[in-house]
Amino acid sequence: MMKLTDKIFIAGHRGLVGSAIVKCLEQKGYVNLLTANRGDLDLFNQEKVNAFFENEKPDYVFLAAAKVGGIYANNTYRGEFIYENLMIQCNVIEAAKNASVKRLLFLGSSCIYPKLCPQPIKEEYLLTSPLEPTNEPYAIAKIAGLKLCQAYNQQYGTDFISVMPTNLYGPGDHYDLKNSHVLPALLRKVHEAKLANADSVAVWGTGQPKREFLYIDDLAAACVFLMNQLTVPEIVNIGSGMEVSIAELAEIICRVVGFAGKVHFDASMPDGTPRKRLDTSVLDALGWRASTQLEDGIVEAYKFFDSKLIC
Repeated sequence: MMKLTDKIFIAGHRGLVGSAIVKCLEQKGYVNLLTANRGDLDLFNQEKVNAFFENEKPDYVFLAAAKVGGIYANNTYRGEFIYENLMIQCNVIEAAKNASVKRLLFLGSSCIYPKLCPQPIKEEYLLTSPLEPTNEPYAIAKIAGLKLCQAYNQQYGTDFISVMPTNLYGPGDHYDLKNSHVLPALLRKVHEAKLANADSVAVWGTGQPKREFLYIDDLAAACVFLMNQLTVPEIVNIGSGMEVSIAELAEIICRVVGFAGKVHFDASMPDGTPRKRLDTSVLDALGWRASTQLEDGIVEAYKFFDSKLIC
């Protein structure tokens, strides 16, 4: 288990996931948190990353640094998504091995699983059939990261674990209409429609695909929980167990924002994976479950969005 005085490095501490992990650790009383801004530590530079680990000697590492985005960004910047994620995770995982880190937790993604997976998705379904084409480069990078962790465990005796969260949302998210994920993008789109007194708002796809959403503070709590378990499987799904269609999600967001117009679904735009719900039996058996209801989480996400005056 992590001691309150252990040195804990959170790579990507300014992002949605990393900032939530930092907050969770601080709330639990951990006092020796190690972070580094991009200007202080270039995660693309292997030499600098190795030097950082050699000098700082962290006991534990949360690897949350990554290039992330929604369907549009993943499908448009395919080279960037595979290259940048491979570089970051390879450099950090290698440096953690060299520095004899006690445990590293690698943040993967549920998009590593095949497009047409049996539902709910078990960890064992990895690499059993083709990936969703729109985010294949990102998924391959994340698969490489978890396989690197497994290979190092087998060859070097490291204790590196990988978690696969479902779709994330909450305070600290990005709300760019082209590059963000479905929930924050839809939140912004509905907010702007409300400000413009629009009669309707357009949503990509048919509205039929189903998605599971996990509040970011729940993910952070799960990650800290797993870091403190005596033994953990090498791959662990983290989900909420709550699944909604995109149409149902749009209805909830309209209610939270206070938009009374209609929702129009643009079927000419891609739907992505038809259904994606994670099986969390492994995590459930360890004794952890998510606690935030979807609408409650969206209320908090909207408060954050509104407070930042992003529009």
